[in-house]
Amino acid sequence: MKAVSLNSGSTSVAVPDHVAIIMDGNGRWAKSRGLPRTAGHQRGAEAVRRSVEYAIKSGISYLTLFGFSSENWKRPATEVKDLMGLLRLYLRKEIDALDKEDVRFQVIGERSRLAPDIVELIESSERQTAGNSKLVLTIALSYGGRAEIVEATRRIAVEATTGAIDPAMIDEDLFDRRLFTTGIPDPDLLIRTSGEQRISNFLLWQLAYTELVFIDTLWPDFAEPDFHRAIEDFRNRERRYGTTGA
Repeated sequence: MKAVSLNSGSTSVAVPDHVAIIMDGNGRWAKSRGLPRTAGHQRGAEAVRRSVEYAIKSGISYLTLFGFSSENWKRPATEVKDLMGLLRLYLRKEIDALDKEDVRFQVIGERSRLAPDIVELIESSERQTAGNSKLVLTIALSYGGRAEIVEATRRIAVEATTGAIDPAMIDEDLFDRRLFTTGIPDPDLLIRTSGEQRISNFLLWQLAYTELVFIDTLWPDFAEPDFHRAIEDFRNRERRYGTTGA
């Protein structure tokens, strides 16, 4: 963690290096206002922008957002189409701004299920921002934690079969390097919006010792005060990693 001054008077707040967020509640936000679910997703994109701005200002080094899960493919085709359209729009409109802010953009998940033009936009965005270092923004798309673990296991099995690695050398570090998140530290803090209290197949391996904060705010309404309160909650906890307290 690092100490920075946030908009909470003159208090110096120790912020986590890596924050992951399950962005939940777009549909309920729209339904409560008599709007189509697409409107909730559109407002949710604005919350993404606010969260990135706050992460930069607060000194967070890594921000990982759960954008679209493997299970989300089961949603109605019209909603999936609208979500993919919003994704295209985001990639076309926001990447230049992220680049100017020294943000590195990357995507984790099963890209083979995404449309070719979206994959091309993702790869172009990753190349454009590859040298940036102020914040690493990772979006999980077509992502599932179990699928990620299975894929890492498959890679290791192939390497062991071909003799590239000795099975006796397989340990947690080796396994970690076969995950989509290789090179990214595990999250210090996970935030889930909308009042739901589960992790929904997100970063199952990486969340082993992550502090979890569940808030009632629906994702489209998620703003700086919500983010700040989650960090305040985090910094008041004692992280023991399986050991006894001081």
